[in-house]
Amino acid sequence: MSATGEILPPGFEITGLRQTQGDDEVVSILEWKSDKVSSSQLSVLFKFQINKIYEERWFVDTEQWKNAF
Repeated sequence: MSATGEILPPGFEITGLRQTQGDDEVVSILEWKSDKVSSSQLSVLFKFQINKIYEERWFVDTEQWKNAF
C-alpha cells in the first residue's frame, strides 16, 4: 500500500473539488466520503510568495475524520 493509502480511511472517495483564488493564495475545498462517513468536506489554504508556497493550512473536522477509521 502506498503512503497516501495508509493515511486515508477505508473506502475513501473524493466526490468533488473546487478552488477559489485570492491575492497570492488558493483555497481548495475537497468533498469526500468513506465507508463510515456518508459526506464531508475539508479545505486547504495555500499562500504563495514569488511562485513558491510559503504557508499551507489544512482545515479538517478531526472528530469526523477519526470516526472514518
